[in-house]
Amino acid sequence: YEKLEELEGKMREAGYQPETELALHDVEEEERELMVKVHSERLAIAFGLIATEPGTEIRIIKNLRVCLDCHTATKLISKITER
Repeated sequence: YEKLEELEGKMREAGYQPETELALHDVEEEERELMVKVHSERLAIAFGLIATEPGTEIRIIKNLRVCLDCHTATKLISKITER
């Protein structure tokens, strides 16, 4: 989760704003942001970044649809980390 926090900070510096309007839960905005921030694909990306050598291509395969926010975040993480 530490790597996710690091990535989140870098993404916000690059202008990232979480897209939580599609989250179907009736909770406060902060809680929605937390919910999308810890989706499985983001955890997998963070693990891939800490478990592989810099420059190694990371591929995440998921058998379900990826939410709009995770898709946007993945593109930005790829740009930030140059992977």
